Amino acid sequence: MENSRPKTLHYRRSHFTTQLPLGYLYSPSHCWIAQEAEGKWRIGLTKFATRMLGEMVDHGFEAELDMPVEPGQIVGWVEGFKAISDLFCIAKGKFDAGNPALKDKIGLVGKDPYGAGWLYRVLGSPDSKCVDAHAYEKVLDKTIDKILEKQKGDDIQ
Repeated sequence: MENSRPKTLHYRRSHFTTQLPLGYLYSPSHCWIAQEAEGKWRIGLTKFATRMLGEMVDHGFEAELDMPVEPGQIVGWVEGFKAISDLFCIAKGKFDAGNPALKDKIGLVGKDPYGAGWLYRVLGSPDSKCVDAHAYEKVLDKTIDKILEKQKGDDIQ
């Protein structure tokens, strides 16, 4: 990946705002995947996912180097102040590495989710369910609408 920041798509809905890198693909589970080199992909959490989890506390991987991985397979977990979540793979291939910088600086996941805060790397190809930034806008719209509806229902009770 180059050090220069990619072009982005500005997204805003309700109280949530983010910049979605245009060259990345996004999963319905709010992860991103970006090609580093031919067949080599970095994967991380979107800004939306990091906001839902809160400040990052810890993480771990169940997947090991060169282990075959499939979309939907649990490869690890992340813990934030608000929640703990399994990490589901969004690529098919072999687990290549976790981000070594996160051992000492787990906060990078929240501070720079589309850059230095990437989670892991896979040698292979993205899940067919991954979409570009424009289609991911629609995923975010639906997700945020569900949250707002739930909040509205909670306010009535």
